Formats: sequence, C-alpha cells, structure tokens
Amino acid sequence: MSDYVMGRTAEEYERLRRQAEVWSVATARLLDRAGLSPGDRCLDVGCGTGAVMELMAARGGVVTGIDVDATLGAAVDGAFVRADVETDDDAVPVEGFDLVFGRLILLHVADPVAALRRMWRWVAPGGVLVVQDYDMRSVDSYPPLGVVDEWRRVFLGAYAAAGRDVRLGTRLPALFAEAGIGAPDATDVTGRLGTMADSAGMLAATYRSIAPLAVAKSLITESQRDDWLSEIDTATRVYGDHTAVWPLLIGALRRKSAS
Repeated sequence: MSDYVMGRTAEEYERLRRQAEVWSVATARLLDRAGLSPGDRCLDVGCGTGAVMELMAARGGVVTGIDVDATLGAAVDGAFVRADVETDDDAVPVEGFDLVFGRLILLHVADPVAALRRMWRWVAPGGVLVVQDYDMRSVDSYPPLGVVDEWRRVFLGAYAAAGRDVRLGTRLPALFAEAGIGAPDATDVTGRLGTMADSAGMLAATYRSIAPLAVAKSLITESQRDDWLSEIDTATRVYGDHTAVWPLLIGALRRKSAS
C-alpha cells in the first residue's frame, strides 16, 4: 500500500470518507453475515478513515486498524498500528483475531495472493476472514455518454498501467483458492444504480485522484484533464436523469477451522 495509485491528498481523504458512507450498509450486512459478536477481536486491514472500525465497534467488537498511512490512522477511533499489509508479517499477532476484514485493499496491492495469505495467518482458529473489493468494469451510463466512456478509458487505463486489476472483486474466489484459504463459505455482490445527477460527483472525484498517474502514464494531458472536468459538470446539468452504474462491490468470507 506504499504505492497508493490514487494519491494522498486532502481531496482523496474526503473522497474515501464519502465512499465509506455509500457502502456502509453493504459492509454492515457482510459483518453481520460473518457473525461478528460482542467481544470479538477485530482487525481492519487498510483501515483508512476508520469507517469499518466504527461498524465493528458498534457491534461490540474490540477493534484494531492497520494502515500504512499514519495521517489517516491518527484520526481513527480505536487502536491503530502503522503497517503495510504487503510487507509487515509481524505487524499484529498471528492468529490474534476473531475477524480479519479488508475492504478495497487488495485492489491496491501488487500481490493480492500474498496479502491474503498474510491476512489469513492473522485469523484465529474458528475466526473468519472477510474481504470486499471492486470490479470496476461495471461503471457505465445509459443512454451512453462520451464523458463516461472517457472516464473508463482514463481511470481503468491508469489502474492497468500501474499493474492493478480492475476486475479484482470478481476474482476473489480464485484468489482465495490460490492463497490456500479454500473456496469462500459465502459471497456477496452489491451494486448501485443511480443517475448522473447523483453519480457525477463520484466520477469527478475518482478522476481527479487518478489524474496525476494518468498524466504520468501519458493517458491524458493536463489540458485534457481540465476539459474532462468541465465536461462532467456539463453532463451533470444536461444529462442528470441518465442512468449511471457504479462499480460492483464484491465480498467473500471464509471461516477457519477451530481445530
């Protein structure tokens, strides 16, 4: 996570907070499905703004968060350990947690299988690993809009150029198997169907965050960036009633044998 492709700016931190609000119901449902109970030792891997930690604590969990970004970690409500899930094997106790959770973390690491193996080692016997991640290929509009097509070209192209997999959520069962965890005991798929009026903000915020990488990878120029941001503002006003599809948030969970 030391090479976070979206950048580390105040604007990106605010985008993460808004994103957490959007997916809070889906994440809460998956935590309940995992059987989170009062007193359970919970680890939020890549805790970011601490939004998932708050959901865990609301259910009585004893919560620890780890993240490489100490700026975000300083603001979380609960125990925080500055650590990188890609490299820090000894960041937290092996088999120390009844619930190990990661939302939108594997998408940002160079080796998702290695990260999953590390997370699985942190799960106590009888505990559960829960992961949620995106398949971003679903982002679209209807009727089709050129400004959304351009978002797909730039955003998905920048992720691919950085070696990240935009369909990672769909790959979760295969990644679990490759990591030696086994097939998920349960999966969950959440989508969001909105309008351009209520979705353009997400498109603009993600575009702004990825733009420095897209410029560096020669996918756009700074002038093209500015033109697109003007076009999305126009699309919000003119095509606000067009249908907009968000990324799919896909979850998977696996319980470790108690023996």
